[in-house]
Amino acid sequence: MMTSQEILSVYEALVALTEQMVAAAGAGDWERLALLETRCAAHVACLKEADTAPLQGPSRQKKAAIIKQLLADDRKIRDLTTPWMAQLSAMISSAGAERRLAGAYGNA
Repeated sequence: MMTSQEILSVYEALVALTEQMVAAAGAGDWERLALLETRCAAHVACLKEADTAPLQGPSRQKKAAIIKQLLADDRKIRDLTTPWMAQLSAMISSAGAERRLAGAYGNA
């Protein structure tokens, strides 16, 4: 069973990771972003698997503040990655259309 301090430590580690994810997304470093996302998922899995009692008092308030920060960072990451994802989707669609045209009309 994880103690309240251990739980908060995992949440704080998540904040540190999401802050790094914001920086990676802002720099267009998609490989680093993916690596950090994997690390983040491992921390979340740890929390899901932990046998924990609900936090009380100041620990509960600190957890709530951390979750708000995580949500804010998630929004920033989405704001930074959405244009890139749209561009990537357009490139994939364009390449698919080119392949279909080449298949339909042959390589002339």
